Amino acid sequence: MFPIFLRLAGRRCVVVGGGAIGEGKIAGLLEAGAEPTVVAPEVTENVKEWASAAKLAWLARHFSPADLEGAFLVVAATSRPEVNDLVFREAGQRGILCNVVDDPERCDFYYPAVLRRGRLQIAISTGGSSPALAQRLRQELEHQFSADYGVWLEELAETRRRLIRTHLDASHRQGWLHRLASREAFERFVQKRAAGGRSG
Repeated sequence: MFPIFLRLAGRRCVVVGGGAIGEGKIAGLLEAGAEPTVVAPEVTENVKEWASAAKLAWLARHFSPADLEGAFLVVAATSRPEVNDLVFREAGQRGILCNVVDDPERCDFYYPAVLRRGRLQIAISTGGSSPALAQRLRQELEHQFSADYGVWLEELAETRRRLIRTHLDASHRQGWLHRLASREAFERFVQKRAAGGRSG
């Protein structure tokens, strides 16, 4: 598998199925700024609310291959294997990335277990072999990477922007950036934040 983080902002993404499982996939697409189209006769209350708020388009009917026109990716999340198979085959003919939930053989991509700390994202995938293991590893990483990482990353980003504007040669700039991203630098940052909290 080729690990990749995709920009979905403004892209049309289709979810076939609006039950509890489909809702989770839709929520992730909304969080990424995608423009979801949901195809399902019935959907959960949350999906109805998102549709009412114009956060997504809801086609309250059964899937038609024409629903894939202009889609960047599609998720098949119905309880009917024949529908999921049709979605996968139609997506393949159109060159559209497809994920059929709980069917690794019909997936062009997998949903990883993701640890988020602000803009820091650590994604874990087992290639569909054991999502439970991916979830366990994510939980273990939660203890290793505290919420401080999200705040620290914002500071690193601003420092990086300032350094890029300087006249330092590339090798010196890279050296500074690596030192700033070191574990020692992070520990100093955490200590500084803790001291600031105590003084307040």
